[in-house]
Amino acid sequence: MSEQTLLKQFLKEASKLGHRLFRNNTGTGWVGKATRCSSPRQVTLYPGDVLIRQARPLHAGLIKGSSDLIGWSVIRVTSEMVGQRVAIFTAAELKTGRLKATTEQQNFVNKINLDGGIAVVAYEFNELKKRWGEYE
Repeated sequence: MSEQTLLKQFLKEASKLGHRLFRNNTGTGWVGKATRCSSPRQVTLYPGDVLIRQARPLHAGLIKGSSDLIGWSVIRVTSEMVGQRVAIFTAAELKTGRLKATTEQQNFVNKINLDGGIAVVAYEFNELKKRWGEYE
């Protein structure tokens, strides 16, 4: 199963169970100044080139190593909070085949769990479902 297929399955199944997960893309792109030309100019560009004037990096997503899917899980809690619903930060790092989580990805998952959230490195949806069950 491809990571894209796995991702779609997680989003669909989590939603059915009342949880909310969103795709968390991370990366760096470039932004800059748009220049409009009112007279002819000569610029040499080569195949694959993109010209961005006054370019600066744009960092997207959370942090390096943050999970593929992030969101929240609605949990009903103890007697001190009778009847209240709370959102618990939830993260799922999806892997297929023999791929393993990077050190940064595993650290992100570990920190979420340590701080009371729900996070897994998962090869199938049941791994996240099992983790939700540990919270009930």
